[in-house]
Amino acid sequence: MLNFQLLATEGHARRGRLTLSHGVVETPIFMPVGTYGTVKGVLPQSLHDMGAQIILGNTFHLWLRPGLAVIDAFKGLHGFEGWHKPILTDSGGLQVWSLGGADGKGRKISEEGVRFASPVNGDKLFLTPEVSMQVQTRLNSDIVMQFDECTPYESGGALTTEAEARASMALSLRWAERCVAEFKRLDNPNALFGIVQGGMFEPLREESLAHLAELDLPGYAIGGVSVGEPKDEMLRIMAHTPHRLPAHKPRYLMGVGTPEDLVEGVACGVDMFDCVMPTRNARNGHLFTRFGDLRIRNARNKTDLQPIDSSCTCQACATGVSRAYLHHLERCGEMLGPMLASIHNLHYYLNLMREIREALDAGRFAAFQSQFKADRARGV
Repeated sequence: MLNFQLLATEGHARRGRLTLSHGVVETPIFMPVGTYGTVKGVLPQSLHDMGAQIILGNTFHLWLRPGLAVIDAFKGLHGFEGWHKPILTDSGGLQVWSLGGADGKGRKISEEGVRFASPVNGDKLFLTPEVSMQVQTRLNSDIVMQFDECTPYESGGALTTEAEARASMALSLRWAERCVAEFKRLDNPNALFGIVQGGMFEPLREESLAHLAELDLPGYAIGGVSVGEPKDEMLRIMAHTPHRLPAHKPRYLMGVGTPEDLVEGVACGVDMFDCVMPTRNARNGHLFTRFGDLRIRNARNKTDLQPIDSSCTCQACATGVSRAYLHHLERCGEMLGPMLASIHNLHYYLNLMREIREALDAGRFAAFQSQFKADRARGV
């Protein structure tokens, strides 16, 4: 089940409401990433308290561990991980791409699917569009992603050519058709999204989205960005593609990115984002604030009595956690350090999206974007 309402627009920026099997999602939205069925270091209740509306799981990793028999016992991923709001599952395409290594020899791609060795125990595995749909149906995720080939920015040390990107994009389109057929055969009651590919080539992106639009899917994603390309190339594709997708369907930019990327993505017409950056950076002492980024391990924080961000209401900032204390935890390797940093970063991202929605509701997104840039440039 999926229903998408477009509530307001300002330029290409959109304010919407997405109704799914397990609840309502206000857009634009950021989706915390829970690859293995958990957002690292963050309790489900903490996610709920900070305003998370939808989280991600990963088909590939959950297929390998704990395996479908375990998840079946809980009637799906919601019961297994104790999260009863919407879940989106990635199809496994990006993970299969990452297994290839620099020379691409870690997996073998064919028309049928991808053969590879399990990174867990070395078992020989075969992932196809049909298997991806079968796994995601048993996970019972609210949004199912098509199985696609993630077109690399470069391969074997050379930039991907337009001919190579075209072949990859065409394969993903054929796999999309197989995903649709299997999704329907399984009578999955949830929503299947297609993924626009085409590398850094705008005409290929337009060809991909035109063919996917003919499938009349409930939603569409932009894939194959933030895969090693320079930032200006990512921004070029981000400016080109989202507003060309069907206006009455939700638009999802996969794997992006910094706070600046999110605000710019909204301006380009994106409704949904995900990225490991808030939690991954938190585990490395890199915190996001309204007034710039804070490297908490730097010596200057050792005696700093300030909170992480004086404007923040996250569980860490609101309870008086100081920069000095967080610096101490990080230096000592205490697990509470990255936990508090993760809570803060996710709260910052989710609050940023809430402020964007409020600005769109009020017809002042352009003014918000200008103030956001000024605040972030000020520095901590």
